[in-house]
Order: sequence, then structure tokens, then C-alpha cells
Amino acid sequence: DKTFTPFPTINNSERPDVAATNLLEGRVVIVVDGTPFVLILPAVFTLFFQSASDYAQRFDIAILMRIIRYISFIVLILGPSVYIALTTFHYEMIPTTLLINLLSQRENVPFPAFVEAILMEGAFEIIREAGVRMPRAVGQTVSVVGALILGQAVVEAGIITPVMVIVVALTGIASFAIPAYNMAIAGRIIRFGFLILAGMFGFYGITLGLIVLV
Repeated sequence: DKTFTPFPTINNSERPDVAATNLLEGRVVIVVDGTPFVLILPAVFTLFFQSASDYAQRFDIAILMRIIRYISFIVLILGPSVYIALTTFHYEMIPTTLLINLLSQRENVPFPAFVEAILMEGAFEIIREAGVRMPRAVGQTVSVVGALILGQAVVEAGIITPVMVIVVALTGIASFAIPAYNMAIAGRIIRFGFLILAGMFGFYGITLGLIVLV
């Protein structure tokens, strides 16, 4: 009923084993005519981090993989914003040697860290969507080669620092570790909100954003 949220409120799947498993766990499965997906409800937050392969694994392996997915979601929504907060407001928390390296990289970069992150995140989202919409054989090549060429080119041009490319790439990889595509999209949307809060208020903004999000 509460649709004013970026998070998905109903799960879906096109796998019969997932549908059968959710029925056995006490959920309702709705079969919709004309679509290969079934709707699964009620859906809780943890359901979107479960993979069908978890049921075929040992319990300790499945637990470890789910913990990795939760960590990936945290990296997805907070990775770039934590970097912005550290380099803009709270640089005393960075080790001295690393701080000297970061400052030397930023000497020839004309933009602040917030603008860097917005530019790189926007470019990454465009490349990802282009790779999805293009034919499969060409799409993967466009995604990988485009990201590598773009990352190297912007660093050599002095527009973006190498560390920002690493942070954005790590964030993008973390989004692929989440089994549910709609949950990954929600994390990508929320990430931009945290970017703005970190660029304005640092860790205070991130903390307030987490309180509101929870």
C-alpha cells in the first residue's frame, strides 16, 4: 500500500523453483496471464537478497554469500558519499600518507569531489543502460571497453582523480552483487541522495540520511 518508497514492495521471479520455495515458506504467489513473471508477497527487505542458488548450498556458504550481498548494498549506497565526506570535510580522518597522495592527485583537477562523483556516476549509469539496450554480443563490449576507455581518458585529461574512478567502479560492481534487479535500482537512486547530503554536510548529512532512510 505504501508506494512512496524507492524500495520494491512486491518480489517477482520467473523461476518455478523460487515460486515453489516461497509457497513452502508461507508466501502468496500470484500468476499473471501474459507475463513469464510471478508476483511474490508479502515481501520483506531480506527477501531481495536471497538467491535461488542459496538453497542448493551448505548453510554456512549461503550465510556468507548473503552477508557479502548486504555489504555490497551498503557500499552501493554509501561508497561515493563517504569518499566525498572524507576528502571535503573530514580529511583529518584519512591517514597522512594517503592524504598526501590524494592531495597530489587533486592538484590539476578543476572540480571538487562532489562534481567529480556526479560526473562519473552519471557517465557510468549511461554506459550501463547503453550496454543493456544494445545486442548482447555488442552490449558487454560497450560496457567494459567504454568504462575502461572513459576512466583512463578522464584521468589523463585531468578531469577526474584516479581514486574517484576506483570508488565509482567499486560501487558499480557492488550493484551487480545484489540478486534482485529492482533492489539494485533502488540503491542506485538512493546513492545520489547521499551524494548530495555528503557534499553539503559531510558525515552529518550521511547520518541524517541514514536515519530518514531507516
